[in-house]
Amino acid sequence: MFNKLKHLKNLRNQAKQMQNALADESTTVEKGGIKVVMNGNMEITSIAINEDLAKNSLEGILADCVNDAIKKTQRLMARKMQEMGGMPGLN
Repeated sequence: MFNKLKHLKNLRNQAKQMQNALADESTTVEKGGIKVVMNGNMEITSIAINEDLAKNSLEGILADCVNDAIKKTQRLMARKMQEMGGMPGLN
């Protein structure tokens, strides 16, 4: 039982290390006058919108940018996990 608890604690520590490493990474997506920056923990850190952008196109472009940023960040997370040796015990 103590071995399982120790293993769980190790996994938790590895996950925390991964989260800290990902927080230092960022992805940027620019489309149609909108720029979205997202960190490796999938938190949007900034959004810049061209003020000349028509309001009716704003919502669609913003949704596309956020969705692309999420996909790009997920790929970054997967690559970073591989570089860090993955998560033993979860494979």
